[in-house]
Amino acid sequence: MAAQESAQSPSSSDSRDRRGEIEENAAIDKQKPWRRLLRLFRYTLPYRGRLAIAIGSLVVGAALGLVYPWYFGELLGDAFAEQDAASLNRNTLVLVSVFAIGSVFTFIRHYLMSWVGERVVADLRREVHRHLLTMTQRYFHSNRTGELLSRQSDDATRLQSVIGQDLSLALRNIFTLFGGIVMLLFVSPKLTGAMLLVVPPLIIAANLWGRVIRKLARQAQDQLAQAAGQLQEGLSAVDTVQSFTREDHEAARYGDGIERAFKLFVKQIRARSWFMSVSSFLAFGAIAGIFWLGGHMVIERTIEPAELGKFFMYTLAVAGAVGSLAGVVGSYNQALGATARLFEILDSPPEIEDAPNAIELARPRGEIRFEGVSFAYGDRDLEVIRELELSIAPGQVCALVGSSGSGKTTIGRLLLRFWDPQSGRITFDGHDIRELKLGSLRGAMAEVSQDPVLFSGTIRENVRYGRLDATDEELIAATKAANADGFVREFPDGYDTIIGERGVKLSGGQRQRLAIARAILRDPKVLLLDEATSALDSESEHLVQAALEGLQKGRTTLVIAHRLSTIRDADRIVVLDHGQVVESGTHTELMGKNGNYARLVARQAALEPDRAAS
Repeated sequence: MAAQESAQSPSSSDSRDRRGEIEENAAIDKQKPWRRLLRLFRYTLPYRGRLAIAIGSLVVGAALGLVYPWYFGELLGDAFAEQDAASLNRNTLVLVSVFAIGSVFTFIRHYLMSWVGERVVADLRREVHRHLLTMTQRYFHSNRTGELLSRQSDDATRLQSVIGQDLSLALRNIFTLFGGIVMLLFVSPKLTGAMLLVVPPLIIAANLWGRVIRKLARQAQDQLAQAAGQLQEGLSAVDTVQSFTREDHEAARYGDGIERAFKLFVKQIRARSWFMSVSSFLAFGAIAGIFWLGGHMVIERTIEPAELGKFFMYTLAVAGAVGSLAGVVGSYNQALGATARLFEILDSPPEIEDAPNAIELARPRGEIRFEGVSFAYGDRDLEVIRELELSIAPGQVCALVGSSGSGKTTIGRLLLRFWDPQSGRITFDGHDIRELKLGSLRGAMAEVSQDPVLFSGTIRENVRYGRLDATDEELIAATKAANADGFVREFPDGYDTIIGERGVKLSGGQRQRLAIARAILRDPKVLLLDEATSALDSESEHLVQAALEGLQKGRTTLVIAHRLSTIRDADRIVVLDHGQVVESGTHTELMGKNGNYARLVARQAALEPDRAAS
């Protein structure tokens, strides 16, 4: 039933959500690129000390880089013009010394810039993850997990080189470019003016190609994320894939997605390659022209050979800086698509969060009321819950029964405030749950579902998830209370046994009992049991049911029941039909009415012999 009811939630194909996502993507794409980059570089502010040292080293290193061409020119003059061996030796020693000093500053700059880049990416990943944990069920129903993982891993990785290496290269080459132009003007204004004619075409080419590269980068990353979503879906349901012999189908589906992403990346590479090729041709074509013009000036004796050598070396430095900047611009354009996708996540506000004046639930008692509550999922107008009136006293065991789609699981989701009702209110100890801090509200509750989620760590880690500061003694006591200590100690590693993803190394009953131990350790005031025994065999059900009875003592318990035989002793049974209460009372009272509940019991009793036979 739980699975059927959960199908009422919005699907990933929901047109309204998809339309909103497209509009949001378009809004972020329209943002000026420099604004996104400025926002990205704000993440470096906590590390501005290291960044300042790195930039200082970069400036010194770049300044020393402008010394090299000058002394190369002096060496040429010493060797060919003046033929002065002593001066040649002296200038060579100075040049080597400058190289050595520059290498020290290069190390400092590269290390610190790379450190800042890795640190910022780590911070960004943590922020994105923390933000995702605050998002509502609707968000995850509209965005596949694989796509979100792709954004957090692949896109964030692409930003590391931008913040670290590319930023370092960009600043160094900008300094070299302007410093080199100043030195060129100092050596020969005439030759410099001729060389600068190539700059406007490069700027125009960079602007045009930059737009193309940004668009292709975004498309490629979107397609890669979509393929990652398909991969995650196939691997998470590998048992279904194999049971239906759909291995080839899934491999082909993922392969097609990867192939489409590959073709988009190739288009992006082609655009970047053309950009770098054309910019390099213009830059080095200009060098050839300058060398030709300078050669004529030497012949005409309007410039000395040593001066031409210096000019030529500074021209190479400037051309190298322009070529490197072209590559950096391509990387930045590629990274802009990644920043847009990451900021989409960070800019998506959680639909459910603490109110500004939310209060702490200090000593919860477990009194629950639904007062005129109506609720419909976003993808349909049909109300799952309609004007629901329900009151559960502290310590009472209240069972919810009804046919599939009657709203049982939805009531539990609303109480946990995974969704907010469209009308009416839900109160906890007299407080509207929207006025309570989410951590405080959910901290007073624990849930044991039909298919409990366990993590891939050890048994000890999974049970301690209920209360992270619990001692080993408390953990073992909770496990014993859940009738789980026996099977745990049968494993060679006991509580340190690795249970695999979602607890795949355990049976259904073992997973349920560990989930109950986790709930016992949490010591909640309200317990939500969502068909906790419906998928178990008779022996496992007996053990789990015994553990649940111990867990329910002294707690308000909301039981979503499938097997009606497990709720005969409930303090109150509420029968739901189309989101409304149609009957309420004890098992004996409801059987005496011979109404909906009695018919449900009779129908299930008729099916029991068939189940036993099977």
